[in-house]
Amino acid sequence: MAARESPPGIQIKVSSKGGGGSGSGNTVHPVEEMDRPEGVSAPPPAVYGEIKHSKKWVTWLIPCFVVANIAMFVITMYVNNCPKNSVSCVARFLGRFSFQPFKENPLLGPSSVTLQKMGALDVSKVVDKHQGWRLITCNWLHGGVFHILANMLSLLVIGIRLEQEFGFIRVGLLYIISGFGGSLLSALFIQSNISVGASGALFGLLGSMLSELITNWTIYTNKIAAFLTLVVIIAINLAVGILPHVDNFAHIGGFISGFLLGFVFLIRPQFGWVEQRYALSGYSALSRRKFKTYQCILWIVSLVLVIVGVDCS
Repeated sequence: MAARESPPGIQIKVSSKGGGGSGSGNTVHPVEEMDRPEGVSAPPPAVYGEIKHSKKWVTWLIPCFVVANIAMFVITMYVNNCPKNSVSCVARFLGRFSFQPFKENPLLGPSSVTLQKMGALDVSKVVDKHQGWRLITCNWLHGGVFHILANMLSLLVIGIRLEQEFGFIRVGLLYIISGFGGSLLSALFIQSNISVGASGALFGLLGSMLSELITNWTIYTNKIAAFLTLVVIIAINLAVGILPHVDNFAHIGGFISGFLLGFVFLIRPQFGWVEQRYALSGYSALSRRKFKTYQCILWIVSLVLVIVGVDCS
């Protein structure tokens, strides 16, 4: 018996390393053939190779950042040596790792003198003694156990997802540059106190998630719900910055930096371009642009604003 001829159409196999069960939306069905005038031959069916449009990266940089922050906190506590420099300490049984009195540091951490010694952001030292490196080192220091726990848990939740999606290079640059941007804004508005913490970098990652959703808007489903959820999370975190002893200027500076950089670093090709790229040789597909016009405009505008902002600071 002769084999049945398969109907003309387009069959695309979509592969996602992230997995997904039934209803995950990873199947594209053949397009039905439209009626055409008599005598006009049908075009050959488009055959595509395997499309891997959602490659997952192995996450290692974010865990390294977490380990580095914890290591710096342990070193800071070792240098602090509360029993030697203070009359009373919290958890004195920890020896030189014991904490400053609650009255001095309610976060269970070192003294401000020790934080300054380790590289906290002190505007007078940055300006008068040309210690610009403090704009970077302050992002790797924390004021206490509560401070570092909150930041590291947030970093794991936010950072791992981003690194899986976009890789360690882009996420690493986002983290470091956003932290620097937060330090810059903090230095402009808070000049009488010292500032430490990875919050600016964390808000940069949050900002980049928002801009990533905006610039890749057309390839997402349930985009409105995702957008509103992200905006609520960001608003709550910024509201926490109103509390005493919290440097909200670092949060805002990091968020703005990450938001702009997200348009630059986290832009995704459109699915039409991806399917064209994986078309097998011998099939002439319609020419599709890799990025939409609005993506290119956002990319250029954001890059210019980042450069101008850093230059003006």
